[in-house]
Amino acid sequence: MADSSGANASFWLEKSLSELTAEEWESLCDGCGKCCLHKLQDEDTEELFFTSIACSKLDLEKCRCSVYETRLEHVPMCLDLSPDNIDEVEWLPNSCAYRLVGEGKALPSWHHLVSGSKRTVHEAQMSVKDRAISEADVDDDDWDVYIIDGLS
Repeated sequence: MADSSGANASFWLEKSLSELTAEEWESLCDGCGKCCLHKLQDEDTEELFFTSIACSKLDLEKCRCSVYETRLEHVPMCLDLSPDNIDEVEWLPNSCAYRLVGEGKALPSWHHLVSGSKRTVHEAQMSVKDRAISEADVDDDDWDVYIIDGLS
């Protein structure tokens, strides 16, 4: 199916992640902001714990990076997700479109490519909007207080 511009409106159903154009790849992001939450790792067990603490560059209202194009200059440890490394990022939430498409699963009804609106991720409460705090507002010694249950 093609949209009015001639672009394939359901490209994620017909292509593998490695076949996506750069524009298609970027459009898969649902804007949940979950990948921008900091994680803590137990030094002994290597268990990973998610926190509700977001990178200071995440716009908590829009759930989008405020410096996306230059994020790696501002935050060198920022995730630079690509088709080449997606299999290595085991902690992506189960709801992540990159994970879902990579696993051959359908996008959820709240995903903007399905719903037609970027607001539905927030309306479905699948984003960190109103549920995260900026790292700028948290003392480094208090991060463990912000550990949350796993992300969906």
